[in-house]
Amino acid sequence: DCVLLSVSVLCLLPQAVLARWACVRACPPSCSCTAEKSCSVLCDRSGLAELPKEFPCEASAINLEKNSLKFLSERAFGTLPSLKMLTLDHNNISFITPGAFKGLSNLVELKMAHNEYISYLHTRTFTGLKKLLRLDVSDCNLFSIPDRIFLEQTALKELLCFQNNFRRIPGALRGMENLTHIYLERNKIEAVAYNSLLGLGSLKYLNLQENRINVIHDNAFQDLIRLENFYLNDNLLSDLPRSAFRGLSRLKMLNLGGNQLINVSKTWLSDLVELEVLYLDRNQLQNIEEGTFENLTSLITLHLNSNNLTTLPFSVFQPIYFLGHLYLFRNPWECDCSLEWLKDWMENYKLVRDIPCASPSSVAGLDLSQVVFANMNGTCVDPTDLNLTTASSEFIPTTENRFNSLISKLLQQELREETGNSTDGLRNGTLMESEEGQLSAGAGGQGAQRKQLLLCWAVAWLLLGLAGLSDDLLCT
Repeated sequence: DCVLLSVSVLCLLPQAVLARWACVRACPPSCSCTAEKSCSVLCDRSGLAELPKEFPCEASAINLEKNSLKFLSERAFGTLPSLKMLTLDHNNISFITPGAFKGLSNLVELKMAHNEYISYLHTRTFTGLKKLLRLDVSDCNLFSIPDRIFLEQTALKELLCFQNNFRRIPGALRGMENLTHIYLERNKIEAVAYNSLLGLGSLKYLNLQENRINVIHDNAFQDLIRLENFYLNDNLLSDLPRSAFRGLSRLKMLNLGGNQLINVSKTWLSDLVELEVLYLDRNQLQNIEEGTFENLTSLITLHLNSNNLTTLPFSVFQPIYFLGHLYLFRNPWECDCSLEWLKDWMENYKLVRDIPCASPSSVAGLDLSQVVFANMNGTCVDPTDLNLTTASSEFIPTTENRFNSLISKLLQQELREETGNSTDGLRNGTLMESEEGQLSAGAGGQGAQRKQLLLCWAVAWLLLGLAGLSDDLLCT
């Protein structure tokens, strides 16, 4: 009767409650199971050298990371129709039997990163995983993967293969029309062939940074019509094809930093009308072709720092549409009149700073913002011709200018002193009288004496100047 009563009670329980009960009841030894929303089996950091013999049939997620697993046999996990996520990161797996994941027909995410003894994957390693959307085999010491390994994984959206030993982009990627994210950074890839990325029309994110890429073939990226973020930084590129990024009209971020580029061709970027962020830092740039940035009407941030640039003529970079930040530090800038427009732009828009001058010698060590560009008859005069050093310097080329400058300085000094004397007598906006009931007469008397002295000095200066005497003679 008790048994019948127990069965009757179980039959009356909701299905969700029964599933949670079954999850906990079938939990493997050395693991913990939670069933708050779905059945999760947590076997991470449990010192396992072998897989548990059974898992709860209701399991939706299994975490086996940071154990000592070495081998996965065929159907290693049995049949788990509810499993969506399987984590095998940080184990010692060296061999995966073909068909090891059979029975996991609804698996969406498989994480196998940081298994440094996996150097080889069989063509049928992922057989049965037809609904897989995300695969992580990063840092697994892989040298290659078979071209036909993903025949069943047509739904795959994200592939993480960074920090392996690939010398070329795996041919298995070609034609995977649903892939949106590919991570291939920190491999040993040397070239991007014309057919390496064919058929990847849905790709939005491609990371090839920190490889050894020194050659990119013509039209290598022609099928990446939806690409938005592209990392090519920290490679060995010294040049690019004439139309390297043709057709990438949706690209928003391009990172070419940390290469060996010397020149930038205007044809490289002509199609990138939606580009918002461009990195060209840490190259060896000496020249940027006129019109290089003219089509980048969406550009927000441009990194040109840490190169060998000495000048940036207005014809190269016209900031008419530029709304963001321009980074130009760590370049040997020649602060002559060709950069006058840049200084004006710095002052007006406050979007760029830190442009240290390397030459001419008269301004070396100063920031461009401190340099004064004088005008003579409407024409800019280079600092090297003026021996100009800071923004407080003045250009007084003639005796008349020297005379006017002296008069101006003396008048300004007199004005400051008179203002100071007057200010002393102001309290709360009211002019106060002296103890004798009168305004202080000392300032007025002294002012008349100064005017006489000023006139004498001015006449003497003008006469000596007209006589052609030097400043040194005047001082003596």
